[in-house]
Amino acid sequence: MTDRVVVVGIGADGMAGLTPASAGELRRATTIYGSRRQLDLLDDTVRAERREWPSPLLPALQAIRDEPRGDVHIVASGDPMLHGIGGTALRLFGPDRVTVLPHVSSVTLACARLGWTVQDTEVVSLVTAAPHTAVRRGGRAVVLSRDQTSPATLAALLTDTGRGDSEFTVFEQLGGPKERRRGTTAGAWAADPPGDVDPLNVVAVRYLPDERQFQVLPDDAYGHDGQITKQSMRAVTLAALAPRPGERLWDVGAGSGSIAIEWCRSGPGCRAVAFERDAERRERIATNALAHGVDVDVRGAAPAAFGGAALDSGGVDGIPSPSAVFIGGGLTRPGLVDACLERLPSGGRLVANAVTVESEAVLAQHYSTMGGTLRRYQHYHGDPVGSFTGWRPAMPVTQWAVVKP
Repeated sequence: MTDRVVVVGIGADGMAGLTPASAGELRRATTIYGSRRQLDLLDDTVRAERREWPSPLLPALQAIRDEPRGDVHIVASGDPMLHGIGGTALRLFGPDRVTVLPHVSSVTLACARLGWTVQDTEVVSLVTAAPHTAVRRGGRAVVLSRDQTSPATLAALLTDTGRGDSEFTVFEQLGGPKERRRGTTAGAWAADPPGDVDPLNVVAVRYLPDERQFQVLPDDAYGHDGQITKQSMRAVTLAALAPRPGERLWDVGAGSGSIAIEWCRSGPGCRAVAFERDAERRERIATNALAHGVDVDVRGAAPAAFGGAALDSGGVDGIPSPSAVFIGGGLTRPGLVDACLERLPSGGRLVANAVTVESEAVLAQHYSTMGGTLRRYQHYHGDPVGSFTGWRPAMPVTQWAVVKP
């Protein structure tokens, strides 16, 4: 079994930018793993055998873990603990066997060039995530690009979602002798994307207009055809669902996808799967998710779209296991609630909202057998009555919330 793994961060300036400790580790190494670009940054004073990572990378790391080969060295870009291989190595090998020697990250360098404080700047990685996850409604971020196409893709997304005025700065080969900086707006970059972008680049974005709102969004923040959980009910529904960082929601009968999107906005790593039988609404959910920069997997009607998913040690076959399920439509469909409960792991939360007598009866029946919490909400809004104002009631909503034993 490998004795020790040393992960050394290196910048675009190569060996010249390394600390003595980092350079010393590489010079004493017998085997060094890295990408071709990173390995080419090493000079002739490094005599180790150089092994380029295959694709996919994870099986190669697992093979290193299981082979008796003494110390292994890995060279990585910048700070390996910032969306880099350092975290993966620690998970695979354990913290007692991994030493990480970081370099200055591209995020820190970009912030230094722009005069931004790092703690006030979001970091978004598109190395593995979809480009739309870097769309924001305000603030600023350094976006780690996947390749030379990432700036143009991001600029087009920002423009298409009403963020074309965003300040858009592309840094290439940060910290190296070929460093280049180009600043414009997202709209201008999208209209005429340069064809000579270096694959090693990051994008710094100040999102404009700034429309950030951290609580539940107004209804007009979503495209919908009337099938939307209204803002006030969205607030109490999210409170009942109680999202936690890294959890996944199944939004069943998703309509506009507002609950799924609010769930994803609520904390880091929160994701959702939206089940909706209407094709036009499915397209609308995807558009709404893109506009808000969140990760929502859109599927067909439940429970058919569950696809026979079955719980196993790895979660749910075919569809990632939910931490919580929200049922906003289709409650009277035979077997729907039972199918949702079946896929929900022990300790998972289920919340269902009903507005019809028939749907309410389904919730009452399950409440009588499983317990949980049953609530009814009645909301009023002020409307003109001649020259005066009166209260007009919205349809009452019955909500059942339960934790699966």
